[in-house]
Amino acid sequence: MSGSEMDEQAERGAHHVQSLARGLAVITAFGPDTPELTLSEVARETGMTRAAARRFLLTLVDLGYVRTDGKQFALTARVLELGYAYLSSQSLPEVAQPHLERLSAEVGESSSVSVLDGGFVVYVARAAVTRIMTVGISVGTRFPAFATSMGQVLLAELEAAALADALAASGLARLTTRTITSAERLREQLRVVREQGWAVVDQELEEGLRSVAAPIRDRAGRVVAAANIATHASRFSAAALESELLPRLLLACKGIEGDLRTRR
Repeated sequence: MSGSEMDEQAERGAHHVQSLARGLAVITAFGPDTPELTLSEVARETGMTRAAARRFLLTLVDLGYVRTDGKQFALTARVLELGYAYLSSQSLPEVAQPHLERLSAEVGESSSVSVLDGGFVVYVARAAVTRIMTVGISVGTRFPAFATSMGQVLLAELEAAALADALAASGLARLTTRTITSAERLREQLRVVREQGWAVVDQELEEGLRSVAAPIRDRAGRVVAAANIATHASRFSAAALESELLPRLLLACKGIEGDLRTRR
């Protein structure tokens, strides 16, 4: 173990199992832009040596989570079991889905529910009526929270230290010409979002994409998720999102909250 690895282990605590963390790092090295990777590419993406990356990859092959043709490696469908374990343990996706489907049918636009994972939003439920992004969105899709309406709703509820950690985790990279990359400006925007109780993001994640989001709260009033309606900029102005779509979104969020309380 190198000196930096020893320092990292000490910082994380004696409970930290580094081999598990490395195995998960190998799995998450694959993504929409990297569905297949060579051994060298996995080593580079994870910061491991080739020898270490090879051991983890072959172990995952043995367990059925990764397949290989001898040169390229790729995930198998068995990886979905890991995500399904989360989804099946949560009532939120099941409760939210019918509300999203009704909402999307009413407004003719796609709607989603996501939760916060570090500096990213992760989609846990979705009703799609049209494709509005160059990247396909499905349950499990992750985006930097700071550039999304659902992410801004979720970030707005964090305490200062947690917010700083989330922004550091996602970075403030410029995704479009409209992306807020100043931490000071973003914190001011999040203050407004928290006060008004909803967020509109105008082409900060992708050119041509506008969305409006609102929080989903638990029985104690804590924000546990966010829901949104997303549309192409040619169909709704930012003002129209607020005047026409936001009221229906808020009703859907109230419906999800009510069903969650009944379910639990």
